[in-house]
Formats: sequence, C-alpha cells, structure tokens
Amino acid sequence: MEELVIEGGRRLQGAVQVSGAKNAILPILAGCLLARGKSVIRNVPNLKDVRVMGEMLRELGVKVRWQGEHRMEVEVVQDDRIEAPYEWVRQMRASFWVLGALLARRGQASVPLPGGCVIGVRPVDLHLKGLRAMGAEIEVRGGNVIARAPQGLHGAEIYLGGHFGSSVGATVNVLLAAVLARGRTVIHSAACEPEVDDLANFLHLMGAQIRGIGSPRLEIEGVEDLHGVDYFVIPDRIEAATLLIAGAITRGDVKVVDARPEHLFAILDTFREIGVPLEAGDRWVSVHCGEMVRFHSVDITTHPYPGFPTDAQAQMMALLTTVEGISVITEYIFPDRFMHVAEMNRLGAGIRKENAHAIVEGQRRLSGATVMASDLRASAAMVLAGLVAEGRTRIQNIEHLDRGYERLEEKLRALGAHIEREKVGVESARISA
Repeated sequence: MEELVIEGGRRLQGAVQVSGAKNAILPILAGCLLARGKSVIRNVPNLKDVRVMGEMLRELGVKVRWQGEHRMEVEVVQDDRIEAPYEWVRQMRASFWVLGALLARRGQASVPLPGGCVIGVRPVDLHLKGLRAMGAEIEVRGGNVIARAPQGLHGAEIYLGGHFGSSVGATVNVLLAAVLARGRTVIHSAACEPEVDDLANFLHLMGAQIRGIGSPRLEIEGVEDLHGVDYFVIPDRIEAATLLIAGAITRGDVKVVDARPEHLFAILDTFREIGVPLEAGDRWVSVHCGEMVRFHSVDITTHPYPGFPTDAQAQMMALLTTVEGISVITEYIFPDRFMHVAEMNRLGAGIRKENAHAIVEGQRRLSGATVMASDLRASAAMVLAGLVAEGRTRIQNIEHLDRGYERLEEKLRALGAHIEREKVGVESARISA
C-alpha cells in the first residue's frame, strides 16, 4: 500500500503540463475493436485505468503495445473472442464500452456489469435500450450482459435522455455500435462532452460517417469497414481544472500548459465569480493570486457538459472551504457523490450535507490529519485540501488517485508543493486510520 504525505502551507508557482484525457482514451481504445489494421494513439495518459483497458483488449484478441510512456499501438489480431473477463471489467466502469463495439464487429458479446468508483447509482439501462433499438437481443444473466445480433445491427432513432440529463456512457456504447450498423442511426439527447467529441472525431478519421459532432443530435450512417489511424488524444480538462484549483487554493501563480479554455468554460466562469484572477491563451490557462486577492463564496450546480462538471465538484469544494462566506454545491448528476465531505471535515472544514446539497462554511482553518480517499475525484480534493492544511496530511487509498491522475504528486512538487509518496504496511494503515 502507498499513501501521500503533504506538508501544507506552500504557495505554488510555475508552469505544469496537463496529460491526455483519461475519459477520452478509454472509449477510443474500445473503438479500436472496430478497426482493421493498426492504430497509433498519441498523448495517452499512463494511468492504471488505461493499463486495465489494455489488458482487457488483449483478452479480446487485440495486440496492444506501449511505445514509450504516452504512445500506444493497437491492432485486432483475433476476431472471435466475445467474452470480456470479469477480472478487468470489475475494476472500472469504462470497460463496459466494449459491449457496443463487440456487437457491431463480432455480432455478439458477453460483458459483466461494470464496476469502478462508488459514487452513486449508475444503471446501464440506457445503454441496453439503445442497443436493443438497433436489433440486439439482450439478457442479463449471472451478472453478465449477454447480447447477440444474429441479423446484424441496424440503424434506429434513439433517445438517450435520462433522469439527470444525457448519458456519456450510453452515448459512447450506441455510437460505437452505430458506425458499423446498416443504415442511419440518429442519437437524440447525445452527450456533448469533449471526450465524446474526441471519440467521434477518432471514428470519423477511421472512416465512420458521423454528422453533428459536438451537438446533442448525432447522425450516423453505417459503413462496412473501418481502418486504423494515427490519432492524438485531447488534454484532460479535469486534470487541468484540478491543477488550476491547486494554484488558486494556495493563492499561487500557476500556468497549466496544453489546457483548452473552450473545454473549461463553466469552471473558468466559476473562478471569475469567486474572484480568481485568470489569463488564458489558445492552449493554456493560468491563475495569478496573491495574499491581497479576496475570494467570494458562490453557489454551484453540476450539470452535463457544457455545465459545471461533476468530476470537478469535490476539488472545487476544497477551494471553497478557504473562501469567506457560505457556498452551496448542488450535485445534480450523482446526488450521492459527497463521500469526501466527512473526510474533508476531518481536516477542519465546515461542510454540511443536506440531500443533494453541500453547504460549505468557508474560511475555516484546515489542519493536517489522516484521511481516506473514497473515489478518484475525492482523492484529488484531499490532496488540494492538504496543500493548505497546517501541518501534515496523510492520504490513504490513493490507488483511486492513480486511476485518473498521472504522477500528480510529481507535478505538484515541481510547482513547490511538499508532497511525497510513501509505502505503508497494512497494519500501520489500519492503526493510523
């Protein structure tokens, strides 16, 4: 086991480069199941989730080879494997995206129901609804989704709106299936996240016929075949937001290189409401804070893109604990996604949860403590809080962090943070908890 140990109180300064987007590379790798020939994927973040997806693709007959830290070669070499192993699917929800690709290319699939971060109920009913509309025969048996398309998939008009807006996962699965289906598929209420756009651009480069990329209405004309491509993954907007918040929470001066401001509009708008001084260029964003800068409390509601992202909610909460006044965060996407509240209060924050709302009493003095990370973004929030907490903060369960952030502690250390990764025995971890 490992933990992060942070000595708080250092103002961050300097420039840092954001990695490729985790939430873009994972559906892109699933999309490689559709192609004939080799694909080269660049700007790949070297993360646990990416390695897990690579191992699962190998089990499905795909040759996956790393070339350096951030480039992968991917090629289907065996087309008859249709069972995704539970060993890999249980580790992350994104692995469920192979369902649509397997159905489209191989006509059948058996995929376990997904695992991943426990951040609330995330059913797959919209995924199955969309695939059934395209002619798939689906049953759930023994914890597996077993799907067949004996006559092949066909185009359909599909509405993917759910209780909390459009579904990224369902949009990905249906899009992967539709590009090889007979005829025209129209996805209404498609997710518009940049990572979905990146998948669509990747598939288009492979030969898919897709119109409406970036809009809630995707129109796909099925083709017979797709070919391998050379593709560069977009930068990770959530990592960029996390690094910018690190600069703001320490009242620092941080430039995030390769961040795309057009992907961060809602987050940057929230920064402006808080009073965080910003500058932005074509491929960078920076925060310039100082001791005399005064921040203001705000109310935030998470929404599907282009709204404020749920994946940045916990990190922004950490910042708001240092801001004078009362802030209210409403979690619209995953109303139960507040497991970090109790751990943040262990650091001295004043946060009260009421149903889908978190009321943050700001400008409390945070003090170091041992805390437990419950999920990926909660891990990042604990790190951010630890940067300003007095004394030493120990963050356990950081395997969650490694699923979505590439060497975060090294990037923060380069900006001046006092943060180290330490190994800890199981017994000592139990005692300190």
